[in-house]
Amino acid sequence: MKPRRIDLALQGGGTHGAFTWGVLDRLLADERIRIGSVSGSSAGAMNAVALAAGWTEGGSRGAREALRRLWARVADSLHMARWAEAWLGATPGLLAPLPAPPWQAAWSLAQAWFVPANGNPLREVLQDTIDFELVRRCTEIQLYLGATNVRSGQLRIFRGAQIDLDAVLASACLPMLFAAVEIDGEAYWDGGYMGNPSLLPLLADSPHLDLMLVQVHPSRRKSVPLTPTQILDRINEISFNGSLVKELRALAVLRKLVQDEGIDTRHARAPLLRKAAALRVHRIEGGEQLDPLDTTGSLATPRQHLLALHREGYAAADRWLLENCSHLGRRGTVDIVAEYLVD
Repeated sequence: MKPRRIDLALQGGGTHGAFTWGVLDRLLADERIRIGSVSGSSAGAMNAVALAAGWTEGGSRGAREALRRLWARVADSLHMARWAEAWLGATPGLLAPLPAPPWQAAWSLAQAWFVPANGNPLREVLQDTIDFELVRRCTEIQLYLGATNVRSGQLRIFRGAQIDLDAVLASACLPMLFAAVEIDGEAYWDGGYMGNPSLLPLLADSPHLDLMLVQVHPSRRKSVPLTPTQILDRINEISFNGSLVKELRALAVLRKLVQDEGIDTRHARAPLLRKAAALRVHRIEGGEQLDPLDTTGSLATPRQHLLALHREGYAAADRWLLENCSHLGRRGTVDIVAEYLVD
């Protein structure tokens, strides 16, 4: 099979980014796959820069090694482990003394774990593992990192020479845990609020027609949350899935309009219209299978926890490739019109 170029949309989600690490590890090991462009927010942005730096240094093998170094450093960071415990959802042990509504429990956790800008544990993690000069020299893989402008609420996309340490810190800045990151006089929070990740740069700039979504948050849950912890976790999931769902719905509306009106997009002047009609969408999702890993016991050993998430991601990508790799370049494996348009 001739190698297929695919674009990646990497979702953020705290240490669940290690699931994405596993997915990337498997995709990079497959000679049938070539990565063209990557859009990422939060942990997705961290994975993106590690991938690009490693690729510049040593191709697919270098990218896999760079991702391994990044997550090994994450595991070694005590502050990161504490941040992970707070972010992955207030565990029962932490919530037990707080007989209060979920929002109040979240605020109490934020006060307990808040880290000032100069003490952000991600800064040392990224400084120790990512050579941003290599990232900016990566021409074969285009990167788009999203962050949310605090004052305007608008999404900013960092690309090319704009991508540096502060851009990644801004993209991964959870406002109740870390101080806002200032860039060019503007303050930024986590990109997941407005684009988790944003698909627009991939639609507008990339020539490739196969788009792989790597989602860590479940698209759908089987049951309704009942406990304060479950409710708070589900609110987080819906919030951080919302921007992606809106972009996919907009894409589905455009595609259905093209189909219903019989528009020949091959001759359309707008590149976005041509791309929307021809795009082949795929998805590898963590979903509810990651829930058993989010326990106090697993968080007590961060390395084991992250490696377990990596294994889940690797296995999920392996299953997808076994079942769907032959569809690359031919057809999408996610019907966005059926899934995202409600009658």
